[in-house]
Amino acid sequence: MLRGNISKKVGREVAHPGVANDFNDEDAKKYYTYYQWVCFVLFFQAAACYLPKFLWDAIEGGLMRTLVMGLNVGICREDEKCAKKQAMIGYVLKRLRRHKLYVLRYFACEALCLVNIVIQLWMMNRFFDGEFFSYGWRVMKFSDTPQEQRFDPMVYVFPRVTKCIFHKFGASGSIQKHDSLCILPLNIVNEKTYIFIWFWFIILAVMLVGLVIYRLMIIFMPSVRVQLLKTINRSVPREAAQGIAQKTDLGDWWVIYMLGGNLDPPIFKDVVAELAKQIEPPKRNGKL
Repeated sequence: MLRGNISKKVGREVAHPGVANDFNDEDAKKYYTYYQWVCFVLFFQAAACYLPKFLWDAIEGGLMRTLVMGLNVGICREDEKCAKKQAMIGYVLKRLRRHKLYVLRYFACEALCLVNIVIQLWMMNRFFDGEFFSYGWRVMKFSDTPQEQRFDPMVYVFPRVTKCIFHKFGASGSIQKHDSLCILPLNIVNEKTYIFIWFWFIILAVMLVGLVIYRLMIIFMPSVRVQLLKTINRSVPREAAQGIAQKTDLGDWWVIYMLGGNLDPPIFKDVVAELAKQIEPPKRNGKL
């Protein structure tokens, strides 16, 4: 494809967008080789997106599932429910202030999601010869451009028809050049796939930046933790939520907070109230 002929009128100046006589000008040519590797790149992108979840599942080791013990649904005998609640409370009290690594690994996996998206955006831009970063913007502007000035940016990045030169042996054994049009039907799918990926990755990047800021607020603003416990279960008394936030460090608070998203609400309310009573505040300089 020729760079300067992408916007010329089809049927008058060129046979197809970007397809014209190059007059042996090598700098005017744009070579497309990446389209044949798209399927493999998509596979590795999918694997890279799954990597943070794979790492967390391996690190977490089923701790939350073990702690919940089926109490996400509170339909069980009262004696069984009380026994499981006491076992859960006993675990938290016994392992108090030993969950810092747990929460740091969780936050690290979330940060890895953001790093993963940013690296993939950069690599896709390199893969598509610097055309990917602006790909979505150009597609959005395409519909607002006047008809006489319009050319499809998807055709430029993923050409459906391109210029091909075949070298064949002639009747006397000399090599002859044959100028042809090559149809690339796979690019009809590729262009739609990557316009979706562009929008999806930009949305994910923005959301993950917001998530990282949100996690930093949890780490450096302990007052936020009280409100989060109330948000995840409105039936939790504010005094109990404040007691948990003041008496626990970030790791223990995070385990309790995660239990709130997995336990039946009335059970979680009882667990938080009991923990707020039994957890001793941390000692500072030998004093309470």
